[in-house]
Amino acid sequence: MRRVEREIAGHDWPGMLCGCGGPADHVARDLLALAGSGSAREPRLVSLEEHVWSPVVLWEPAPAVTSVALAALADGEVPLAAREWFLDLLHSTVAGEGTDGESARHGLDLPELCRARALEGLWLLYEEVTANRSLAAVGSAFEILTVIEPDRARLQRVRELAADWLPVCCRTGLCDDRLHDLDA
Repeated sequence: MRRVEREIAGHDWPGMLCGCGGPADHVARDLLALAGSGSAREPRLVSLEEHVWSPVVLWEPAPAVTSVALAALADGEVPLAAREWFLDLLHSTVAGEGTDGESARHGLDLPELCRARALEGLWLLYEEVTANRSLAAVGSAFEILTVIEPDRARLQRVRELAADWLPVCCRTGLCDDRLHDLDA
């Protein structure tokens, strides 16, 4: 079994409240489809907006989804397109700003939980930047780093090292707005 499949299997998806109001077991199926699980082994783009994240709030499955996205990055069998989609999903969870009401009542700060989980996979994000597999993967990974990396000097060194293949917004620091907001 691939890493992403093992990570998905390790979470109680039916026990989580999805952003759609039902249990989050369908999120696990969507993550498997995104990774390219099944007989065809072809990744399929699925949207988890309004199930895991929205521009305003994260829902209970967000930390588990963050862990699955990291597992996908560590899984050498996940195709490039799926890696890019998992990076976009990871970016959505770490950039989250609010927690759904039910999770907040239980004392959870979902954006902070997602950022803490993503920090555990910091080396995967640096690998994504330095591997230079695609402009989309490099840009997403670097933007995630601007949100979670506490060592600004290391981030700057990687920015200089990868300057030739970073998107303009990452090369110039325009994507660092979120990082500066966290400092305030």
